[in-house]
Amino acid sequence: MLEEERKYEADPAYAVPDLAPALPDGGRVVELPPATLTATYLDTPDLRLARAGASLRHRKGDPSPWTVKFPADLPGRRHEVSRPGRPGRVPAELSALVTAYSRGTELARVAVVRTVRRAYELRDADGRLLAEVADDAVSVLDGRRVRATFREIEVERGDGDTELLDRVEAVLCGAGARAGGFTPKLVRALGSAARDEPDLVAPAGLPDEPTAGDVVTDAVRKHIRRILAHDPLVRLRLPVGDDTAVHQMRVGCRRLRSDLRTFRPLTKSSWSRALRDEVKWLADALGGPRDAEVLRARLRRTAAGDPLSPLDEAAVARIDRVLAARQDAALAALDEVLASDRYAALVEDLVAATREPRLTKRAGRPAADVLPRLVAKPWRRLVFGADGVGGAGELGPTDPDERWHATRIDGKKARYAVNAVKPVVGAPARDLGKALSKVQDLLGEHQDAALAAEAWLSVADEHPADHALAVTAGRLAERERQIIHRVRAEFPQRWSEAVDPRRTEWLP
Repeated sequence: MLEEERKYEADPAYAVPDLAPALPDGGRVVELPPATLTATYLDTPDLRLARAGASLRHRKGDPSPWTVKFPADLPGRRHEVSRPGRPGRVPAELSALVTAYSRGTELARVAVVRTVRRAYELRDADGRLLAEVADDAVSVLDGRRVRATFREIEVERGDGDTELLDRVEAVLCGAGARAGGFTPKLVRALGSAARDEPDLVAPAGLPDEPTAGDVVTDAVRKHIRRILAHDPLVRLRLPVGDDTAVHQMRVGCRRLRSDLRTFRPLTKSSWSRALRDEVKWLADALGGPRDAEVLRARLRRTAAGDPLSPLDEAAVARIDRVLAARQDAALAALDEVLASDRYAALVEDLVAATREPRLTKRAGRPAADVLPRLVAKPWRRLVFGADGVGGAGELGPTDPDERWHATRIDGKKARYAVNAVKPVVGAPARDLGKALSKVQDLLGEHQDAALAAEAWLSVADEHPADHALAVTAGRLAERERQIIHRVRAEFPQRWSEAVDPRRTEWLP
């Protein structure tokens, strides 16, 4: 569940005003019975969860008393996951969700917080819960002793929009409440130690005249942040917008590996090589579930591609069940990887890389003098080829699928290298990167179609007695080959646009 809330500070004498003026016509305020909530928070001794904006608690009286919260994409938004369980025994699923924060360090009690809550539901004329306003009197306990107290007002969004939250804020602040930022109760309870910087160092942007090392460090931090931010989402099988967490985590792995390859002269080789190898291992583990995701989506698309020539829906459904079983098996294997000691060691190495990437002396030189030259090798390989195989411009309509796939890989490496130097090169690199992205889209469609055609036929081979499935698989494969022919016909024009001299004149 995605939680979105706003917090406000209030003096002890503050009285929650009438909230009805914030509601739409016909809305009503429902006052709930007062409740006393006692939450025990667990963290590492150095408060890794709290410093990263995450928390793990057990709260007495809740139907599912164990809850993990971890940051989402915007301030004031957090993912919240609750599970049943006995006090003192953290559910294994929730313990796993905080792996990227705790990194294997034992969790222990760090705070006990008692909240006396008076809550108000804001409902519309149809009874929908638009938001809940909680007036919380908070006590931080040390055994039987109250160590600190504070008061805060929380407004948690339900089905209401941001305009409703704005109106509620105006009413609350008009009565004397003060915007309190997004500081969780736990952080306020723990004090300054919980406000220290997290171990995972976030990208901070570049100075006006960056060194090459500045660019490397910023890129490493950006990609590692993407990888680890999606760790709990992958475990929960949650979507990320229109995408999946598996895909986003895998993209982070691929881009980190690509940038480490591009920036190889700027990093210590033993450090970079070891990190790339381990990230590749993780990317491979993510690849199985991702490939199954892509195939299942493609099955739906290809099957519906010609409404005038419909396929056997029952046979399509049987193919999808086979793919679903493959996906489940791949996800189970991924879960084992994420639970392994090897992955825990990788997370530790990734966090360390954001703090102190191992750079060479060359990284201390101005980025503008160093980085453009690093694009030359992958670019030349894409354009001119290597190992006796021609470049992208020499691809022919009858070349084997493997040759097209190899060009796709070279194109991806070149595009990632171009994107890696965008912070220094600016608009010319952005323009070339966009053009290469269009080339990649086309080559990606080619590869997806080629793999899908093989997949449909492989499913038929696994079920030789299912003649209807065999016919459907054959028709699906034929549609994929038609897509491949179209892509090959479009490619020369797309490639010509990408290598326009006006886009490439900045390259060394």
